[in-house]
Amino acid sequence: MNVGHSIISLVANRQDLEQFRKKNWTGTFEEYLDLVRTSPLVARNAFQRVYDMIQSYGSDVYEESRGERRVSYRFFQDPDNGGRDAVFGLDESLEAFVNAIKSAAKGYGIEKRVLLLHGPVGSSKSTIARLLKRGLERYTTTDEGALYTLGWIDEESPEDVHWCPMHEEPLHLIPERFRDDVTASLNEGRDDDGYKVKIVGDLCPFCRFMYTERLKKYGGDWTRVIQDIRVKRIVLNEQDRIGIGTFQPKDEKNQDSTELTGDINYRKIAQYGSDSDPRAFNFDGEFNVANRGIIEFIEVLKLDVAFLYDLLGASQEHKVKPKKFAQTDIDEVIIGHTNEPEYRRLQNNEFMEALRDRTVKIDVPYVTRLSDEIRIYEKDYNREKVKGKHIAPHTIEMAAMWAVLTRLEQPNNASLTLLQKLKLYNGKTLPGFTEENIKELREEAITEGLHGISPRYVQDKISNALVVHLDSQSINPFMVLNELEAGLKHHSLITSEETRSRYREMLGVVKEEYENIVKNEVQRAIAADEDALKRLCGNYIDNVKAYTQREKVRNKFTGQYDEPDERLMRSIEEKIDIPESRKDDFRREIMNYIAAQLMDGKMFDYRSNERLYKALQLKLFEDQKDTIKLTSLVSQVVDKDTQAKIDVVKGRLIRDFGYDEESATDVLNYVASIFARGDVKRK
Repeated sequence: MNVGHSIISLVANRQDLEQFRKKNWTGTFEEYLDLVRTSPLVARNAFQRVYDMIQSYGSDVYEESRGERRVSYRFFQDPDNGGRDAVFGLDESLEAFVNAIKSAAKGYGIEKRVLLLHGPVGSSKSTIARLLKRGLERYTTTDEGALYTLGWIDEESPEDVHWCPMHEEPLHLIPERFRDDVTASLNEGRDDDGYKVKIVGDLCPFCRFMYTERLKKYGGDWTRVIQDIRVKRIVLNEQDRIGIGTFQPKDEKNQDSTELTGDINYRKIAQYGSDSDPRAFNFDGEFNVANRGIIEFIEVLKLDVAFLYDLLGASQEHKVKPKKFAQTDIDEVIIGHTNEPEYRRLQNNEFMEALRDRTVKIDVPYVTRLSDEIRIYEKDYNREKVKGKHIAPHTIEMAAMWAVLTRLEQPNNASLTLLQKLKLYNGKTLPGFTEENIKELREEAITEGLHGISPRYVQDKISNALVVHLDSQSINPFMVLNELEAGLKHHSLITSEETRSRYREMLGVVKEEYENIVKNEVQRAIAADEDALKRLCGNYIDNVKAYTQREKVRNKFTGQYDEPDERLMRSIEEKIDIPESRKDDFRREIMNYIAAQLMDGKMFDYRSNERLYKALQLKLFEDQKDTIKLTSLVSQVVDKDTQAKIDVVKGRLIRDFGYDEESATDVLNYVASIFARGDVKRK
């Protein structure tokens, strides 16, 4: 079998012809009424369909702080696309957005507003809009998201159908005076919790013209008019210009309002004799195209005033005014996005009060939780995407840490550093700070997340580091941090030297934090001798037990009973800053913990107590570091025995911490230089 045939067979076997037939269903108006009676969801409006689309992916409820419930909508994790466009760390903003959609779906008034996503550049506003458009496209391909439009059989060629240019709801064919009775019949027997059919809006100019002509032809007999109607299922698709529209402002000389509401087709004027004949008009403006779905306005506040008038009518009245025609009904979700300077201009412009009054602003700030910022970059820089290059541990974390620091406001509490604030936001506990304190910190920082460094800048510099260091198999945090610092000089969005200087200072804070992290990792790698840790722990517990029970400890070598080894116990406890005045409390705490474990039928494991485990590791490191002579690395003169011990440590860094050979060597050399500097200072 040749390759071409096998590929064609592969595609053929995966085709779903039944689904294709469903998506291309065509029937009569009577059959459509049966469909609506069976499933009223097909007659939903745009807000209802978008809300149901988001809900169809499910959600997770969690408690962000004490008593504060937060909802995370899985739709915004982009599950259909492998998370490529996933939005991280914006659950609060997305919850506000979905609540606005829900309110509009229920007809509480928000459906008459423009949903305005407001935030700094690179904060995911466009991504949210893109997710909604792609999601609605996919949803309308499913049975749950099905929707339909109408067309008119050609009088001369019955096999041809003139489809509605605005893909409108077929129920618009029901005359106004009969709508109450028709909806009562369609909704009969349905409970109040489910969707009920509502007929809102009138026929578009083209369909109204066709309807009027047929009504004249059949002497006012509506039942004969609908015999000329065909109904088909439509799938919303931006590329096909069905139900999804996008409008991007241009310079003022090239802006034309017909881009929103359509324009005259001059070639057809000769055929139909008038420029006010709807058959000689192209209903292909973005508002027309987006009917039944979503229209996105990119940088909406840069629109010319003439466009804003169209936008006001579209949001408040759900109508647009095509040239030469009466106001035309539309059914679509209007989403705009803008940045902070443009929004401030809107607030300061008294002539734009009407627009301010018709917008629902949803803040989309930068991420201020470190773990979420890390996820943004890991999405683009992972093993699958960065082939042939190893990104050393903490490289992305340090870049993300710096980005988040630039977005935080200095806390009012003078005893709290910006780095500590970052750690509190990221879930770390600090003495003296409760969840209530963290909530207060967020509330006092009104503009936090609306300024600072964009994720795009960080992504660009990580990419630079990958390209610039082609001779290196691994990139480390310093390579990326150096790129971040070098780029500040030419950063187009940093307008003051003071801001630039502050960002450089934050890079220094991050480098210092990285130093502490890698020192700790090397210490843990050196002290990762499990047998030695067990022996040290056993010795400590024996002494603590004797101390708390006022007993003596049997010496394994002499067989005699000695007093508990206070020097040993304190050398371990001091590693985790247990003061002399608190040593008794800590020792009782450890014994109570062991007793609780035994009562639950569990064997005590020193690794299950985080504080004790850390203290033991630091003590063992202190005892072993001189035997390894790590500082001798900087002199490049290492004896065979020491090299063997260093290789063991390097192996642990690779196995337990994610380093490769090159980055593990770099880290050991770096930490060795830190210890060497410390030795020089002590001398």
